[in-house]
Amino acid sequence: MGLLELFILAVGLSMDAFAVSICKGLSVGRVRPVHMLTAGLWFGGFQALMPFLGWLLGSQFEALITNIDHWIAFVLLVFIGGNMVKESRSEEEHQDGSFSPAAMLPLALATSIDALAVGVTFAFLRVDIGPAVAFIGVITFLFSAAGVKIGSVFGAKYRSGAELFGGCVLILIGAKILLEHLGILG
Repeated sequence: MGLLELFILAVGLSMDAFAVSICKGLSVGRVRPVHMLTAGLWFGGFQALMPFLGWLLGSQFEALITNIDHWIAFVLLVFIGGNMVKESRSEEEHQDGSFSPAAMLPLALATSIDALAVGVTFAFLRVDIGPAVAFIGVITFLFSAAGVKIGSVFGAKYRSGAELFGGCVLILIGAKILLEHLGILG
């Protein structure tokens, strides 16, 4: 997986966190830098941790399923992307304005579950996990911090578009992986 593909994947994965950050920014009266930093650290940290955990899990089973790894990567990414596209059409949920650990932990966990599955695919694709998770974490940090500010300025009208974009990106990456392994893309 090249740097451009990793960047596109990181952007796609960060869209859930970005959408939630927009809602958080909308829910607080006056956004301060600490709000942006808090959202960035929670979401970026979990988006880095979860693919690492998925990679550890996938590494344990890599030898058993190496012949079908591209199909697994394809199915997981299309499933995750499809769920993001579906969520982009759902009603907006109300976010409270709290940035406490009790409020942020479940949000960070919920927005990073898809990154766990992507981490499993990283094991099959033999991705260098350290730089990959650091890159994903930094991209998500930046998008989340910006999302809080954007939410306070523009409101929630971009939430569904961000989730739709992220889901489509993951589906396209899954298709590319499959087509490369089938020899259709070179």
